[in-house]
Amino acid sequence: MKDELNLLKKDKAKLKELQYLVEVEEWIAQEYEANYERLRLEGGHALTPEIKRQGLLQIIMYFRKMREVAETVTETEVKLTLPEQLSPRGNKFTIEGVVDIIREKDTTTMYDVKTHDADYVKANQEDYLDQLNVYTHIWQNLRNEKLNGTAIIATQFPRSLKKAIDADDEEKLQRELEKWDPVIPIAFSQDKVETTINKFACVVDKIESREFKPPSIDILLERIKGTRQRFATRVCRNCDARFSCDAYREYSQKSSAYSGGFAEYISDLGNTDEVENFTNTNAFETPPPTNIDDLI
Repeated sequence: MKDELNLLKKDKAKLKELQYLVEVEEWIAQEYEANYERLRLEGGHALTPEIKRQGLLQIIMYFRKMREVAETVTETEVKLTLPEQLSPRGNKFTIEGVVDIIREKDTTTMYDVKTHDADYVKANQEDYLDQLNVYTHIWQNLRNEKLNGTAIIATQFPRSLKKAIDADDEEKLQRELEKWDPVIPIAFSQDKVETTINKFACVVDKIESREFKPPSIDILLERIKGTRQRFATRVCRNCDARFSCDAYREYSQKSSAYSGGFAEYISDLGNTDEVENFTNTNAFETPPPTNIDDLI
């Protein structure tokens, strides 16, 4: 009888846990939809149903994998500000960032959530280190609060996990979730904070002086660490100014991808996913005009 009661208690606990998970994921879906509609109305940009679905899945998978972290966050979207900075050319600027904070007993950890993939973050940690160091400087020196560690959370899940989701295979999904490690600890240092802030200052000066020099053709041809993509594919193909860029024009003329001359070059709308997203979004979200005045 005692064993049966223990089993019953375990079953009730499992049922309660499942009910909790269902309720949380339903809440995530509702908040996601409300936030999307607000951003769509504010910015005038829409997503295709598939891209929208992928975004929601990324959040849900993040919660399933990082539930312990998500439930123990003590401060979310903490705004960090380093005001009244002065560039070498006398331009004033402010550095701002948003992070999540977890406090456990005597330990405080800062998390910066990125929609990047973990492999890319691991291979390019120096790209994130400077930013985290400035955030750490603000937290410890301006807010006068102790910090024990910093980390990046890369929410984009790997292809193997995406395949398990698409296949609707629960066992495979669990295996892939266990293998997925989106948290990348990055040791912070205060030794180069002034250098990092000066980098920001120099960028501000270039923007204010309208100095927009593109990277060289050699950089465009380089493969980015942690990916199989060249700089031109991962970065330039997502840049709206690429058709005015001498370096990208030179890259295009040397690339075997372009064989039709200027017409093919100017017709390049980006990678397949971007083109499909743009086309389908307009097809789904923008109804045809019903009044001749709409065409004028």
